[in-house]
Amino acid sequence: MATTQGLVIINTGHGKGKTTAAFGQALRAVGQGLQVCIIQFIKGEGKSGEALAVTAAFPGQVALHLAGTGFTWKQDREIVKAAALEGWQLAREKILSNVYDLIVLDELTYLITLDLVPEEEILDLFRERPQRLHLIITGRDATQGLIEYADLVTEMRAIKHPFQKGVTAQKGIEF
Repeated sequence: MATTQGLVIINTGHGKGKTTAAFGQALRAVGQGLQVCIIQFIKGEGKSGEALAVTAAFPGQVALHLAGTGFTWKQDREIVKAAALEGWQLAREKILSNVYDLIVLDELTYLITLDLVPEEEILDLFRERPQRLHLIITGRDATQGLIEYADLVTEMRAIKHPFQKGVTAQKGIEF
């Protein structure tokens, strides 16, 4: 029997689709009978369409946790920091629990770029994870340390977006 080697996968860049791709990977894992945990940092003003769908369809296989407070630029930094640190502690517990096969850390890159959690603390936890655990990290501006540690990095690049023409976010498309 082959030993599973957990991979660290990063979806980064300024283009649309990072979270959607991570949820697609989570859906693929669930289809293969794997246990999945999704922790969404930053996002918190309501569940996205993909979060609603995956938790409704697979209540015993997908654990979803909203660990953010919404748009960070609209809030007091201390509120954002408190939510992020609480979410980081939850991530630590889930990663070390050895319960899950795949954990999605949605928007984790912002914990580093907003100076909420040191990059080295995050990398230290990743090094401690069970060998079989797959991690997916999403968010803009993945740091060089994260990129070097990862096994697979994909950059989403914005070429054209309807927002540039004044079209606002639409239910079922952006959220």
